[in-house]
Amino acid sequence: MTNHFALASLAIALIATPALAQVNPPPTISVSGEGTVSVPPDLAVVDGGVTTDAKTAREAAEANNAAMAKVLAALKSAGIAEKDMQTSRLSLFPQYAQQTRPNPNPGPNVISGYRASNRVTIRVRDVTKVAGTIDALVSSGANEVGGINFMVTKASQLLDDARSDAIADARRKAEIYAKAAGVKLGAPISISEDSGSAPAPMMLRKMGADVASAPVAQGEEVLRVNVSVSWEIKPAQ
Repeated sequence: MTNHFALASLAIALIATPALAQVNPPPTISVSGEGTVSVPPDLAVVDGGVTTDAKTAREAAEANNAAMAKVLAALKSAGIAEKDMQTSRLSLFPQYAQQTRPNPNPGPNVISGYRASNRVTIRVRDVTKVAGTIDALVSSGANEVGGINFMVTKASQLLDDARSDAIADARRKAEIYAKAAGVKLGAPISISEDSGSAPAPMMLRKMGADVASAPVAQGEEVLRVNVSVSWEIKPAQ
């Protein structure tokens, strides 16, 4: 009896498989939608440091370490926590100069000294204190300030309203196409968010800052989210 049951089940499966294979996906309209929101930055990342030249590698390293210690102390006094200061580059390289000769042909390059560099990345959690942080950097001896990155740390949450707007924008477009094609818009079949707009965290602006007390404008940034939506379409009747 078991064999008869197995054969019957196999026969049912063989009959059902072609029927399932003939199921076609419903016709759809696929469009993209965009939503935006304007927000002020809540974090700034400042890059700066000290570069020191000396005759010997030891002199360059020691002078650079002493100068950088003053810079870090000034940043702490300006209210920057230790967890928000991170060394981003530490280097020591020989400097070369071309050896001169009495004849027109120059001699080989020789080591003329050493250059030590120490750069630090600073996270400023109160963006109103960016100018003060730059002032603390430069006035304490930092001779390199690479730039400022304003950022939005909770952009994903701030984009929730924009996501709703993006869906509404996609529906508006889909309804236009459906009307033009003489069909009716059905239920959404698929919704996907563009991975290229992942908001985690976003750079708003990068600017140079070479002198103390430089004016800094944080401004606002327009965060964008893009979605792709497919709707089922039905006859207009």
